Amino acid sequence: MKHHAARLSYSLLIISCSLFCISCSSTKSISRQADKLLISDTAISKGFIGISVFDPSGNTYLYNYNADKYFVPASNTKLFTLYAGMKYLGDSLVGLRAYNNDGNLYIFSTGDPTFLHKDFSDQPAFNYLQNCNASNITVVDSVWRDEAWGNGWAWNDYNDDYMTERSSLPIFGNIIELSGTPANLHLSPPFHFSYEYEGWRKLSSVHRNIGDNTFRFKFNADSGKTFYVPFATLKGETNKKMLGDTLHKVINPQDDFVPVMAGDERVVIIHSQPSDSLFKPMMHRSDNFFAEQTLLMASNEFLGYMNDEAIIDTLLKTYLKDIPQKPKWVDGSGLSRYNLFTPQDFIYILNKMKNEFGMERMKTILATGGEGTLKNYFLTDAGFIYAKTGTLSNNCALSGYIITKKNKFLLFSIIANNYQTGATPVRRAVEKFMKYVRIAY
Repeated sequence: MKHHAARLSYSLLIISCSLFCISCSSTKSISRQADKLLISDTAISKGFIGISVFDPSGNTYLYNYNADKYFVPASNTKLFTLYAGMKYLGDSLVGLRAYNNDGNLYIFSTGDPTFLHKDFSDQPAFNYLQNCNASNITVVDSVWRDEAWGNGWAWNDYNDDYMTERSSLPIFGNIIELSGTPANLHLSPPFHFSYEYEGWRKLSSVHRNIGDNTFRFKFNADSGKTFYVPFATLKGETNKKMLGDTLHKVINPQDDFVPVMAGDERVVIIHSQPSDSLFKPMMHRSDNFFAEQTLLMASNEFLGYMNDEAIIDTLLKTYLKDIPQKPKWVDGSGLSRYNLFTPQDFIYILNKMKNEFGMERMKTILATGGEGTLKNYFLTDAGFIYAKTGTLSNNCALSGYIITKKNKFLLFSIIANNYQTGATPVRRAVEKFMKYVRIAY
């Protein structure tokens, strides 16, 4: 009996040693390829890179390089915003809270960015407002406790569609669409702003004053182009005027007296869209506006008011308190260069979302090869990689899930900062490395 036990122990020892040797060999192999394809790449080597590859089945890291160091993650920040939205917003978005007191309608804003957005044809909240038979409408926006721009955003990007202003009551995506000629100008929504004209051909540029809604148009182009320019929300006043104009109803100034609170049982809740119908474009096309409003909506639903700093602090002290390295997280979209996360932080949030919300749902929300921001990458690996890109000038990132040729399920995060080339050569290097990981494991 003792002899049998000794043989069994010896066999187990041999197996353990073999597995350890295989693990060491795999680590050396991935290390060599990381050095060859990423760390020594001419587009990356002048800057800095962090790499982490994780096997959730064994709860082990296959490879780490600068994985506990902080990097500017750009739109990889949206992965943390996605978690906040999935955690707090439920299966469908709260599009509106309303109380009708004998024709006096009080609207409690919720921050829903899908309200009258062109991507969402079904508009339950607007339909309610149209049919509610109210003679007086008051928008209650006391929940707004933030700024139109996020902390650390580049102020001179305000005229670009990727830096749309945030608000408590978004409408039409807080943006206007323009094209055409002076004699036939297409404007959507058809709301009256102040305009100045120059030229007579087709629209060639649009510039809005930074502090108001005065626009300057130039018509010098031979071919037509459509421009998307954020309007100034002016602390929500523009949005209220546009709502009234669209409803053909007067929106009253908010009184100090409101007969109910937003959580009162007499307040009607109108759900607008399935939550994932917001999350998917937010991640696939890296929609900054959707991300910012998602974080603000999460704040409103959990805290009762909209404030990035407050909801981020709450998350980091509760659901995310065991994150490997506490990040500096300041906005929902990743537009701010103040954001600082480590690659291991993204491994953590990816693993957490997989465990809490299921991988099938994550596959729907995240882009795979040939889709969204990955439309030109991983074309032969479509259906095997699901990831989020991140891009700011001189910074890019890719974090997500990959299924290998041997059917291993792995998590990865790669963040490159301070290189001086464009993002494309860096992305191609990352693509080569991840294709190696898929084949080797």
